[in-house]
Amino acid sequence: MSVLDVVALQLSAELGDVTGNVERLLDAVRTHGPGSDLVVTPELITTGYDLDMLDERGAELAEPLDGPTVSAVAKAAAEVGTTIVLGLLERDGDVLYDTAAVILPDGAVHPFRKTHLYPAELTRFTAGQGLLTVDTPAGRLGPLICFEHAFPELATTLALAGTQTLVIPSAVPIGYEYLLTLRTRARAQDNQMFAVACNLTGGGFTGHSLIVDPAGNVLASAGAEETALRARLNLDLIAKERHQEPALGMRQVDLYRPEAVDRLGVVTAGDQ
Repeated sequence: MSVLDVVALQLSAELGDVTGNVERLLDAVRTHGPGSDLVVTPELITTGYDLDMLDERGAELAEPLDGPTVSAVAKAAAEVGTTIVLGLLERDGDVLYDTAAVILPDGAVHPFRKTHLYPAELTRFTAGQGLLTVDTPAGRLGPLICFEHAFPELATTLALAGTQTLVIPSAVPIGYEYLLTLRTRARAQDNQMFAVACNLTGGGFTGHSLIVDPAGNVLASAGAEETALRARLNLDLIAKERHQEPALGMRQVDLYRPEAVDRLGVVTAGDQ
């Protein structure tokens, strides 16, 4: 399938109300998901994003991947016939992860655990230890979560692994819109692939979700309100852009090591 319909469900979350948040999410999937190939949700949409609250209640609110929330979302994915990227607080034994679960219409669940934690998250979550690409009916997806789009190497690694669309559940607060919009466009254009960034709104979060093409053009963007952002992706544009600017194929990785920099020409303050 070369042309895809994608939806970013920009929603708010009531802190700690997993049942209510999941019910609202499922309603949104059933309302806006039909006819789509891919639905992306915000980061931690099941619990809301508040680290102090998660300090107190994280172990209670988190769920395993075979728990009721993922099962309910998998059922909705099958009913609607779409792939869903779900942001949730995952519990594996006594360990908590900030996770994006890629849930296919056939019920398969592929978790990506946030690998690069924001400093305030380091004592709350455990970092994942690997990146993920998933072949889905919506093409090959590569998840990143919020702060991770600050690291160009992650997106490039996913692109080199064949990712066609970056999917980025996020919880960017008000006042930091540029971290969402600029970085999403940059990661898409850097690697000539699509990007779908879905951000929380309400409760201090900015919204401003966006869907970007391989040239860095914004196909659809949201304001601060709850909304279902929709766009059509033509995956053939990836090859077109990479032919026009073949940067990925011209990388010289031996130059990207600190020890490869010639320091002879560096002028320090004391030399001036």
